Amino acid sequence: MQIHQWRNNIMPANQLVQARIDGAIKEEAAAVLATMGLTVSDAVRLLLTKIAHEHALPFDPLIPNDTTIAAMKEARAGNLPRANNIQDLITALHADD
Repeated sequence: MQIHQWRNNIMPANQLVQARIDGAIKEEAAAVLATMGLTVSDAVRLLLTKIAHEHALPFDPLIPNDTTIAAMKEARAGNLPRANNIQDLITALHADD
């Protein structure tokens, strides 16, 4: 359904939804949505409408396990394995074999 059709077919908006979000994320999302002709409010309405109709999220939420969380912390701290060339990388990857 195109955006202009969607806007003409929605039910009246009579409830307010508020959410706290990092400002940088909101700005980046708003910029992306603007290229699609949507506002953040439009996107939230679309999301909630889809959830209500399908009784599910339109994506699989990624909930990292403890191992993944630890790896993410290591990566953010810059503690990543390094290799000078492809052969060194392959050797390091197969070191535990």
